[in-house]
Amino acid sequence: MTGEPVIIVAYDPAWPEIFEALRRRIAAALGPVAKAVEHVGSTAVPGLAAKPIIDIDVVIADETALPAAINGLAAIGYAHQGEKGVAGRHAFAAPAGLAQHHLYVCAEGSPELRRHLAFRDRLRAEPDLAAAYGALKQRLAAEYGRDRDGYTQAKTAFIEAALAAEIRPSGEAGNPSDG
Repeated sequence: MTGEPVIIVAYDPAWPEIFEALRRRIAAALGPVAKAVEHVGSTAVPGLAAKPIIDIDVVIADETALPAAINGLAAIGYAHQGEKGVAGRHAFAAPAGLAQHHLYVCAEGSPELRRHLAFRDRLRAEPDLAAAYGALKQRLAAEYGRDRDGYTQAKTAFIEAALAAEIRPSGEAGNPSDG
């Protein structure tokens, strides 16, 4: 699939502030429906090169809270787009005029939410692993150009290996039992 080019930029120290402004707006609209609003993705990892798009996961108690989340987000201009091929992760198109971001709603404990948080936390805890991931993303962005799906798929092996603790901080694959 072709479209906008995949552009990776150096870490921007303004990203946490942008997230916080978006978080406050979302949390105010959702009230207690949102158990948490999490900054996920590469922009949530200090020092990591990334696409300049903030990724946000809104955590709800369970799927029964989804209609209230959809209504609350619609009230501030977000359009529900469904799961878009990822079970348990509901995507929302952002209203015009806000910083570029992706917004998802996930039930607490859902596999996709756990995956997002675990990968973010591992990259935050291991700067060498984050650097290896940043270098991979820059190489893949150059290689895939406008093929965002290809770029995303090409990162998957690294992400899955990191989540399975099969990536050492040097960025090399290893046996998870290597201690």
